[in-house]
Amino acid sequence: MKRKLGMITTLAIGAILTGCSGNEAASSEKEGLLSDGVLTVGVTAGPHEDIVNEVKKLAAEDGFEIEVVSFTDFVKPNTALEEGELDINSFQTGIFLDSVVAESGYELTKAEPTITIPMGIYSEAYQDISDIKEGDTIGIPNSPTQEGRALQLFEEAGLITLPEGSGVEVIISDIVENPLNLTFLTSEAAQLPSQLQDLGAAGINSNYVLDAEMDPEEYGLLMENVDDLVQANYVVSRTENKDDEALAQFIDYYKTDEIKQFIEKEFKGAVVPSW
Repeated sequence: MKRKLGMITTLAIGAILTGCSGNEAASSEKEGLLSDGVLTVGVTAGPHEDIVNEVKKLAAEDGFEIEVVSFTDFVKPNTALEEGELDINSFQTGIFLDSVVAESGYELTKAEPTITIPMGIYSEAYQDISDIKEGDTIGIPNSPTQEGRALQLFEEAGLITLPEGSGVEVIISDIVENPLNLTFLTSEAAQLPSQLQDLGAAGINSNYVLDAEMDPEEYGLLMENVDDLVQANYVVSRTENKDDEALAQFIDYYKTDEIKQFIEKEFKGAVVPSW
């Protein structure tokens, strides 16, 4: 390991509920709101898409067919779900969903935690967090809650101080102490890996690091603690469908040993199963 490591288009639209057999996750006895022969699952490109495609393969063995709609942004999957173009989605943290619901009034509900994609402090310039220098420019995501999540990580690293008791809603202007006079710039999360060469460091979700074909262990200086579900990603449905059998079956297929083993082998700690 080079550096000292401390502690995100497949078009698919449907999932059949009938003809399930031979697996406890599958049952065709209930005809719920989603049980019309098609289960449309929205994801974002990267780990979420890869994992749900594995779920699709596993479920297909029992006749539970799943197709996946992949998006390249964090806005459209919830809009599409709210408008009925999707049955469920699987791409976002619970904190992010809460902020979307509060702002938009969407009637969407967290169904089950799936994975955590840790955020880390990454750098091409430095091998240890203590190497960060006065006046360095630091990149952080510009999306809701992710900006605060990154700032909390830099506070954990001892580089800044935030208001006591602040959560992921904290923003750059809330910084209380910045002894190294670091300059914080926000950017599209997916662009941060390519911008590292011009930054002292950046707070980046590990899925974007993987997308950039970077080794999290090589470039990571500090990683989030993922022992709790605060930053967990969730399967999400419309509130009216939260008890639907098709949703429950999808979750059962997702949270199997086969999928857990795939995640651990494929992502090598950059994506962590929640079960």
